[in-house]
Amino acid sequence: MKNNVAFRIILLILLIALGAYLFYYFDLHLYFKDKTQLTLFIKSFHPYDAIVFILLQITQVVAAPIPGEITGFIGGFIYGPFWGTIYSTIGLTLGSWLAFMLARFFGIPLLEKIINKEFFEKFEYFMEHKGMIVSFLLFLIPGFPKDYLCYLLGVSRIPTWTFLVISVAGRLIGTIMLSITGNVARNEQYFLLAVMVGIGAAIFIFAYYFRDKLLDILKKKKD
Repeated sequence: MKNNVAFRIILLILLIALGAYLFYYFDLHLYFKDKTQLTLFIKSFHPYDAIVFILLQITQVVAAPIPGEITGFIGGFIYGPFWGTIYSTIGLTLGSWLAFMLARFFGIPLLEKIINKEFFEKFEYFMEHKGMIVSFLLFLIPGFPKDYLCYLLGVSRIPTWTFLVISVAGRLIGTIMLSITGNVARNEQYFLLAVMVGIGAAIFIFAYYFRDKLLDILKKKKD
């Protein structure tokens, strides 16, 4: 048993080291900070650009600190609202599943490497309680770190297929909105873009400042 745990920890360290090396050696982190560079990077792989885009969506979920709003916006900008949503959903689903399974295989040692202690302790309640509705609502909250949530739920008792349904359904509204916003920007509909960005910003700010109260409500409902 001890040998098995030691093997998983060593394997985890090697995978993290390899991933970090490749990510910075090829300067991939720069693309996630600049939507123009990232757009050109994706388009340069035509006719396989959709596959590259999906892989980037997977990467931004697994590498949890990377903001997913940029890639979601670019999906709509390049592919339009329909295919942008489809490609983003495929990538987000695969990335969520991969993060979930990595946490399920490596357990707490992985969470300690990826998620800071304060966040882990704050949301430990949701990790320890199997609640489909509560987990779904957490995915719905704007500004909530959904990628971290995938890792947290990986060490919970929630079944894999249940997790996938919850994560896909919970992310869908946000994915659609980002794809539509990207498409509006591509069509240079600046007034509509300003309205959508304003509404999105208002929802995000509201959810960010009141998310602790929302989480308390969810806890009470679960209890």
